[in-house]
Amino acid sequence: MKSKIMKLRPAVDKATLVFLAGLMWCGVGAMLISYSVIWLVPLTLLSQTIFSLAGVALALPIYYFGFLRLANKNLNRLLPLAEKRCLFSFMTWKSYLLVPVMVSMGIFLRHSPIPKPYLSVIYSGIGLGLFLSGIWYFRFFRMLVQAKQ
Repeated sequence: MKSKIMKLRPAVDKATLVFLAGLMWCGVGAMLISYSVIWLVPLTLLSQTIFSLAGVALALPIYYFGFLRLANKNLNRLLPLAEKRCLFSFMTWKSYLLVPVMVSMGIFLRHSPIPKPYLSVIYSGIGLGLFLSGIWYFRFFRMLVQAKQ
């Protein structure tokens, strides 16, 4: 019975897992950045510039002290894998449990009375931090693909 279930498991190699992690992080980052951009469009060019620069300034420490450390921790888990693993193992179970909490927080913030331009700073900071971390994953994906050749 167990072998039949194992045959149904969508198993992939570590390069695919690293690619999927990068794709997920970049995708969520791009989504958050797009919310930020939409909220800034109605503003003047000066206001857009100020809020955008504030978002970038927030993104750098979020990336370096937060998401980069998480990405490296995840890469340290994925890179030593020798055998194929389940397609969904690009994230830990703990991370899967954290996703609904983060989505709920995002929905709460979007529907809060906080003005959208100020939210754009938070969204672009977190979004750019996620996007940069996703690119970090792609760097390791490229190395894994080159190592196979």
